[in-house]
Amino acid sequence: METETGTVASWIDQGVGWVAIDRPRARNAADAVTMEALCGVLDRLIGDDAVKAIVMTGTGKHFLAGGDFDFLRDMAATGGSGAHATVYRWFQGATRRLFQCSKPTIAAVSGAAITVGCEIALACDVRLADSTAFFQESWIDLGLIAPLGGSLLLPRIVGFGLAKEMILESRRIHAEEALRVGLVNAVYETQQALRDAAQARALAMAARPAAAFRTAKELLHRGLESTMADAWSAGVDAQALLLASNGFRDAVEALAPR
Repeated sequence: METETGTVASWIDQGVGWVAIDRPRARNAADAVTMEALCGVLDRLIGDDAVKAIVMTGTGKHFLAGGDFDFLRDMAATGGSGAHATVYRWFQGATRRLFQCSKPTIAAVSGAAITVGCEIALACDVRLADSTAFFQESWIDLGLIAPLGGSLLLPRIVGFGLAKEMILESRRIHAEEALRVGLVNAVYETQQALRDAAQARALAMAARPAAAFRTAKELLHRGLESTMADAWSAGVDAQALLLASNGFRDAVEALAPR
C-alpha cells in the first residue's frame, strides 16, 4: 500500500488501481487537502498505462461521510471565499476525473456515502456495495445544493421522482433499496466480499478491448455531455452564493458538538 498524504491511500493489484480515502477516524469525511490529494492520485493512475481500471473505496467502515466539520466551519466563517478557485478545483475535480476517465471505474461502498461521497460514487461506471452501505444527498440540510454532477446523474440513474426525494428531502437509501432502484449494481454481505467482487469486476472490465470500451463509454456519455458541463458550472455558481449565506453558517453551527 502507498499512502499519499495521510488522507488518501492507493495501491495497484494486478493492474487495478485502488484508491481509498484514508481518514477512518473522521469517517473519511472530505476537506480540501483530502480532495486535492485524491485528484493527484487519480491523475497518476489515469496516466499510468499499467493501470487498467480504478476502484474507489474508503479505509475502515465508511466510503466518504460528507464534508469534514472543521472544513465546513471554515467555509462558513469565510463566506465560501475561494470556492471557485480552490474548493471546486478539487471537489468537483475528483468527480470530473472519474466521470471522464476512459478506464473502467468502480465505487466499492461500505457504510456512509454522504454528499461528496455519494457524488463520487455516482461519477463511477459501476457502484458495488456491502450490506452496511447507504447513500444520502443531504446538501440541503446545510443550506446547499448538490454541485458535483449529482443533480444531473442521479435522476438518470434512479429516476426523477426518487432523485427529488434524495436531493430535496435528504432521503437516505440503504443497500438493498439502492440495489432495487438501480443506484448500485450489486450488494455483498461483507466488506471483504465486496472488495473481492470489485477486484474481479475491475479485471473483467479491463479485459475488454480498451479502444472499444473507451469509445462505448464516450457514446454513453455523449447524451449527458451536452448538459453535464452546464450542470457543473451552474452548480458551482449556485453553491458559491449559498456558501456565503446565513443559512449555511447557521446550519454548520447547529452541527457543532455541544
